[in-house]
Amino acid sequence: MKYVLMFTSHTDLDEAVPADRRQEVYQSIFGWFEKHGAAITDSGAELQGRDTATTVKSGADGSAPVVVDGPFIEGKESIGGFSVIDVPDLDAAIAMAKDWPSLSLPGVAVEIRPIVDHAGM
Repeated sequence: MKYVLMFTSHTDLDEAVPADRRQEVYQSIFGWFEKHGAAITDSGAELQGRDTATTVKSGADGSAPVVVDGPFIEGKESIGGFSVIDVPDLDAAIAMAKDWPSLSLPGVAVEIRPIVDHAGM
């Protein structure tokens, strides 16, 4: 079954982590991708900061779509990257997510979502 792992963090908490600790964890992420390479169906993607986001959202009362600088969704968590995995079941996806190196930092989470399979429709 295919899932998307979305790697999230709290930017305000990220800033409190010493730079050398952040770099140490960042380097261990490369090892995580090597360790789980057989289940990863893409190369993964690290996203630039949310301050670089552009959002296209529906206009008021059904008017033309509106382009907005920045993220549309307000929240404390920010998605820093994602990867698509193909594993036997949710338990396998959870096991991979629990091994994510950044979970040792405050405010970090991995959101797991199954991908919709349109093949059987």
